[in-house]
Amino acid sequence: MQLYRAFATVGGLTMVSRLLGFVRDILIAAALGTGAVADAFFVAFRFPNLFRRLFGEGAFNSAFVPLFAKRLEGEGEAAARSFAEDAMALLGSALIVFSIAAIVLMPWLMMLLAPGFVVAPQKYDLAVLLTQIAFPYLFCLSIVALLSGVLNSMHRYWAAAAAPILLNVVLIAAISFAIWAGFSRQPEAGFILAVGVTVAGIAQLLMLYIAVRAAGMSLRPRLPRYTDDMKRLVALGIPGLVSGGVTQINIVVGTIIASLQAGAVSYLYYADRLYQLPLGIVGVAVGVVLLPELARKLRAGDRSAVIDAQNRSLEFAMLLTLPAAVGLAVAAEPLVRVLFERGAFGGHDTPATAWALAAFAAGLPSFVMIKVFQPAFFAREDTRTPMTFAIQNMVINVAGSIALFFLFQELGLWPHVGIALATTIAGWINAWMLWRTLRRSGAFEWDDRLRRNLVRILAASTVMAVAVAVATPMLARYTLVGHGLLVQVLALVGIVGAGVLAYAGLVLALGVIDKAQLDRFFRRRRASGSGG
Repeated sequence: MQLYRAFATVGGLTMVSRLLGFVRDILIAAALGTGAVADAFFVAFRFPNLFRRLFGEGAFNSAFVPLFAKRLEGEGEAAARSFAEDAMALLGSALIVFSIAAIVLMPWLMMLLAPGFVVAPQKYDLAVLLTQIAFPYLFCLSIVALLSGVLNSMHRYWAAAAAPILLNVVLIAAISFAIWAGFSRQPEAGFILAVGVTVAGIAQLLMLYIAVRAAGMSLRPRLPRYTDDMKRLVALGIPGLVSGGVTQINIVVGTIIASLQAGAVSYLYYADRLYQLPLGIVGVAVGVVLLPELARKLRAGDRSAVIDAQNRSLEFAMLLTLPAAVGLAVAAEPLVRVLFERGAFGGHDTPATAWALAAFAAGLPSFVMIKVFQPAFFAREDTRTPMTFAIQNMVINVAGSIALFFLFQELGLWPHVGIALATTIAGWINAWMLWRTLRRSGAFEWDDRLRRNLVRILAASTVMAVAVAVATPMLARYTLVGHGLLVQVLALVGIVGAGVLAYAGLVLALGVIDKAQLDRFFRRRRASGSGG
């Protein structure tokens, strides 16, 4: 239950962040729609986000956390602090050099990230400018990832999980100001949003630095030193650049290809934001909590605890992810219509985005499985195996995206849906390769509880799919714009509610979660809350 409570802490705060993210994206959709300014901003936002996830979350979740946790557990806080300060100095100096070079070379780098923009010079120039403005976000959030690793290793999860909320608050304020100033569909709105991205990065960095100091692990700036510890960190971190960020790399590959189709970058962005909600709540929560937990248990030599943690993590992930995937796929069109169809986001944009969402939703369980399986390698300081799989996965994704994009185009279908489908296929292949390797090495075993509950979760998800499929045609007409926002929301709640009630009822009836477990979970949460 302690592991579940940690998942709930991170997942709950991530849910708040993602819900605010929905508000942000609803406002952006209303102000920018799927036009040239929207495409330019989404590319600008995705570029530093990619490198942030690679340099920060990917490399440091895979390399920094196990090494820091080892020093914290075995050598004490002083040794752990020194290691973290050296890591921060090395990462910070590398990022400053990289960021300056990227900003200067952005007119040429944009040819790689969005080659389709070249034929539209105004869109291309705007994308370059917005990316240059937003690029300092990379430095801020990569250091935030390091500080988050420090806090998570000390069992302090809330600050790191709450930090993304600042990004959404700042961007909501930015786009609201742009709408108020009359900049809807104008380049000025993109400029304001790009500035907001950088401001949000600075705010998150300050928040995490204060949280680390409050935890008694104040990190002082120092000149970079390439010590033996840093050599080990780099040796583990370089493979982590690829393996930890494979999903983001695949999404960026999709962005590159999607730039060949007008509006496709925006369709994929809005669809991505919807399926990222459960992925963020469940996948990020599991990934953040599981890695330091496994690192500590492996150091203690407690193999049974390691296996149990992995089984419970996969059980928790599938309990929430499978129904989310079903709901997103079956009710994709009413979801997109109610959340985004207003202002600059027109009725013709809804089905294009909904089909991309359905294709992404089919891969959602695999994306979360990757978050569950990768920490088993990283905690053992093995970043090479996931890297090898990630490279193979990227090849599959690139080939699949190109092939399906042009195949769908030839068939008269939306080409960008082929990109989403290729990402899903690549995700399932990557998850399967990770699972197979862990099973063969004896690092992962299914326990009886997991086998039993997975069958029950699948059965409950199937019933949920039927419930949503029945409710959707009955209520979907009330989600049309002409009925007004309140009626639309109530209709969507009815569709989603039918699925949730069917799933939750069957999960409880089948004993996947019983009343005693729920009582124990909430009682302990109340006790920990009153004690803090």
